Amino acid sequence: MLDIKFIRENKDIVAAGAKKKHIEINLDALIALDDKRRELQAKIDEKRAEQNAASDAITSAKDTGEKQKIIARMQEVKETLRLEEESMQGILKEWRSLMVQVPNVPDVSVPEGDSDADNKEIRSWGEKPMFAFEPKSHTELLLMHDMADYERGAKVAGFRGYFLKNDGARMVWALERFVQDRFADKGFTPMIVPSLVRRESFVGTGYLPQSEEDLYKTQDGDYLAGTAEVATMGYYMDEVLEKNDLPLKFFSFSPCFRREAGSHGKDTKGIFRIHEFQKFEQVLLCEAKHEESVRLHEEITENAEKLLQELQLPYHVVINCGADLGLGQVKKYDIEAWMPSEKKYRETHSSSYFHDFQTRRLNIRYRDEDGTLRYVHSLNNTALATPRILTQIVENNQQADGSITIPEALRGYMGKNEIRTSR
Repeated sequence: MLDIKFIRENKDIVAAGAKKKHIEINLDALIALDDKRRELQAKIDEKRAEQNAASDAITSAKDTGEKQKIIARMQEVKETLRLEEESMQGILKEWRSLMVQVPNVPDVSVPEGDSDADNKEIRSWGEKPMFAFEPKSHTELLLMHDMADYERGAKVAGFRGYFLKNDGARMVWALERFVQDRFADKGFTPMIVPSLVRRESFVGTGYLPQSEEDLYKTQDGDYLAGTAEVATMGYYMDEVLEKNDLPLKFFSFSPCFRREAGSHGKDTKGIFRIHEFQKFEQVLLCEAKHEESVRLHEEITENAEKLLQELQLPYHVVINCGADLGLGQVKKYDIEAWMPSEKKYRETHSSSYFHDFQTRRLNIRYRDEDGTLRYVHSLNNTALATPRILTQIVENNQQADGSITIPEALRGYMGKNEIRTSR
């Protein structure tokens, strides 16, 4: 959430940012409502001050008649104050509803664009494999080697359901140990966080109210998270942190759930786009300095790139255009690994920073050297999501005889160098 003072003083900048993100918001209506809020708050403050002064006057009144006059007047003030406070509650409800819809202002380096097709490549790594045969899709390869069962997955879990088995399960476990080992000495606090999370953390991180259709909701009004970011960001909600402890870095794990409501008809085969998966997430809190956010954004992006390099997966990094940014993101990179069967790159990681957009909503602050309370800045980036990454690993490492070469980084965890079908 942006500061209302910033919105009022920089309305044109906020409006231009919303336009760049293709988000409609009526800032004039918000400012007009804020004028009402400020005017009514001034009246409420005035009447409260009058009540305080009257209490002193009653105590010092010299006769009963004078006291009764003051008390009678205060009864009128009390009733007027009650009505004004009730009116304020209605205004605040509408005001908060509009405030949480105002998008963060994207960085100047974010390109214009209407969709993810307009994201701009900024670098690439690795050589795309050249096959002397028509490469199979991950869907075929996992079935061929009895690593997955989609039919029984759908029978048990419905659309996009799946079972991983044999080397499919073993490779996911290998990847989990691999990524845990690689983050062990990077200064991150490892955490296993809840997937079932209260509404406040979803509103705070910006997933509600805008993305409600993509969330699973319980009968008790809680939600299942699609990323460990949500619970991790809620960890310090309504707390004041020590500046000397910043930056705080978390390596958070949770099962994840997404309805994929806007993806009907996309990636319906295999395990690339599924409702239930696991994810390790980098989540950072730092000082309220743009330069620090930028530095850490590059750092966590590099962390993810090094994992893909060690797995020998060709990839590129794109900077997301305005229309492909979320409500709170200032800037976002997508890292996409090569998918031979589709002859294009597909997303494996997303890396974003938010300034104080999330922490203002979640009320996470620190005290600066001069004693000023400031909202920390927040960042996040996928460390590794499974089982999606299996799709690129098996496709890029398939051989002409149908076998799959296991990336060297995973061989010690898998206990072998290749996967061969026993059929």
